[in-house]
Amino acid sequence: MSSARSGFDDMESPVALAMDWGGTWARAAVIDRAGRILWQERVANRPDALQDELAATAGSLLRRARDNAFGRPVAGAGIALAGSIDATTDKLLSSPNLPALNGVTLPDLWRPMLNLPVWVGNDANLAALGECYYGAGRPVATHGQPARTLVFVTFSTGVGAGVVDGGEMFVGAAGAAAEVGHMTIDYRADASACACGNSGCLEALASGTAIGRAAQARLADATPGSPLQVVYEANGAITGEDVFNAAEHGDSVAAEVVNDAVAAIIVGMGNVLNLFNPDVVVFGGGVTQGLLQLGLLEEIEEGMRRRAMSSGHRRFRLVPATLGDSQGLVGAASLVWAKTERRTGRGDQWP
Repeated sequence: MSSARSGFDDMESPVALAMDWGGTWARAAVIDRAGRILWQERVANRPDALQDELAATAGSLLRRARDNAFGRPVAGAGIALAGSIDATTDKLLSSPNLPALNGVTLPDLWRPMLNLPVWVGNDANLAALGECYYGAGRPVATHGQPARTLVFVTFSTGVGAGVVDGGEMFVGAAGAAAEVGHMTIDYRADASACACGNSGCLEALASGTAIGRAAQARLADATPGSPLQVVYEANGAITGEDVFNAAEHGDSVAAEVVNDAVAAIIVGMGNVLNLFNPDVVVFGGGVTQGLLQLGLLEEIEEGMRRRAMSSGHRRFRLVPATLGDSQGLVGAASLVWAKTERRTGRGDQWP
């Protein structure tokens, strides 16, 4: 898949190469300073591909992006992927989607080939950066300045987050900050187990995976012929999306599961308010679509305010993400602009 735009206003202004590298697909794009995607393409990763093949496939895609920059100067390349990345060395410490690359310093793979600076970042952190400058953070901009402190949380298969404060990502000493999904919400001995090895985490209570699992565990309480029963009999499993659809159609068990997830989200996000004091909180991911489907974001926002410790913590707004499927790409491009404009002292000129 590829696309291009024509009729650019300024052929001398720089562009960024961006790549959103997932376990199934690697997507690359050429993106201008206004956040517009001028060209994009994606390639599939072979499921059993090893380190050298993965690196070569992604490198070839980045070269194609560079060659499709329409003659404009290229400021650099930004790479977004899920995983822990050392904040000092850019070494990939661990990735759930690309484990063959664990231990690799990714920019070293492509700098010589591209003859460009290359930066890499966690996908949730970069999604936060992209939403801050080009997405949900923009409506609060005053005199060209974005949200002062923005927290982005994606409720999907898991729960990830990123924080942008004063225009820069907050990544922590080892690049592993803002693991909102792994704050403990339920400390009881029988709390739901989490993939991280802990129990009672927000991810174990409010991710799409957790919501589907909770509904399946309560099927014995469902009314025969109910939407959840019908889905399970047809598919042998229940997803988070199934639960939201069933709740919309009046399934009582699905409604209870959603209510429990909302309660966990309110507790977790109340903690986030007190920790980071954001003026904008952005929700993304498939679970967020279900919350929007049921009109629950206002209830969550009100619940968060009740748990906030002061009036200063209550001055925030909760909004859905706006960048959609382009979030990873725009976030990766945002990393390029953040790095290059910090070096040139132009950080105050972000759009």
